[in-house]
Amino acid sequence: MTEEARRDPGVLVPLLKLVVFTVLVPGSVTVWMPYYFYLSRGRWGSLTLGSHTLAGLLLIVLGACGYLWCALDFTFTGRGTPAPIDPPKILVARGLYRFVRNPMYISVLLVLLGESVLFKNIRLLRYAGIVAVGFHLGVLLYEEPALRHKFGASYEEYCQTVPRWIPRLRRAANSA
Repeated sequence: MTEEARRDPGVLVPLLKLVVFTVLVPGSVTVWMPYYFYLSRGRWGSLTLGSHTLAGLLLIVLGACGYLWCALDFTFTGRGTPAPIDPPKILVARGLYRFVRNPMYISVLLVLLGESVLFKNIRLLRYAGIVAVGFHLGVLLYEEPALRHKFGASYEEYCQTVPRWIPRLRRAANSA
C-alpha cells in the first residue's frame, strides 16, 4: 500500500469496516461457533497428517481466499461492505461474481467443509449443512428481493446470466 493510500481515509475506513465485519460475522460462523460448540469440548476428531489434512487445509485456504477476493470487490468496486447495514452501492458483477451470484457464501462453506475434513468431524459437517440452508433461505427471502428492489433491471439481467449457487464457467469465460 502506498503512503498516499495509507493517509487516504477513503481507503482506510472501508478496509476497517471490512475487517470488523469479517471478524464478527464470517469469523463467528467459521471460527468462534465451530470452536465453541464442537472443538472446545474435546470433539476434535483425529488431527493426524494425511491426505485429509492436505484436503482440509486446501479447502480452508480456497474458501478464505475466495471470501477475501469477494469482500475486497464489495469494498472497492461496490463501495460498501458485505454487512447488510452497509451494502455495496454499486452492483458487483466482477471477479468471482462473474461465475456465480453467491461466491462469498460458497467460500464460507468451503472453510467449514475444510474444517470438518481437517478435524474429521461429522458434527462440523452437519453444522456446515445447517449454515448452507440458512444461507439459501437468507438469499431467497431477503437478499434477492432487496437487490431486485435496489438495482432493478441490472440485477434481473445479472440473475438471468449468472447462476445462484453452481458456477457456469463456460459463460463466464466467454464474457471475459
